[in-house]
Amino acid sequence: MKTLVVFYSYSENGDTAQLARRLADAAGADIERLELITPYPEDYDEVLKISKTEVESGATPAIKPLKHNPADYDLIAIGTPTWWCSMAPAVLTFMKSNDLSGKTVLPFTTHGGQTGNTVDDIRKNAVGAKVLSGHKFRLDAYGVESHATPDEEIQKWLDAVKAFVGK
Repeated sequence: MKTLVVFYSYSENGDTAQLARRLADAAGADIERLELITPYPEDYDEVLKISKTEVESGATPAIKPLKHNPADYDLIAIGTPTWWCSMAPAVLTFMKSNDLSGKTVLPFTTHGGQTGNTVDDIRKNAVGAKVLSGHKFRLDAYGVESHATPDEEIQKWLDAVKAFVGK
């Protein structure tokens, strides 16, 4: 099963990015980080204000063109941090900009304690796709090395995905 891991992470090496790389390695998948055309500011308090407004309004900020064409894949794993109880706006942009009908979608989210409706929101926006059970990983500001979700749980999920895609 040809697999693409698509994810958004505010930082290059954030929790969602680290988890996405582990998933791509386990599944033998291609990987694509969603990048905004106009990046968020470096001031995290400012990012919180902007992202709250975007999530509440359903904004779809412009993202850079993808290097991989989602149409070429059978399974698309979609990863996002939980922002204001939903997906990061860049992920919503990806979902609204790509035809996922006939695809299998595997949602995964990272959060610091509030899971919100992120997986349900991905499911609602994956029009025409078969959406697998999503997995919610509780991580923290210190990254995957120091997370609240035990590594055994993460590894069990990675192994299950690996088996599902036939790797």
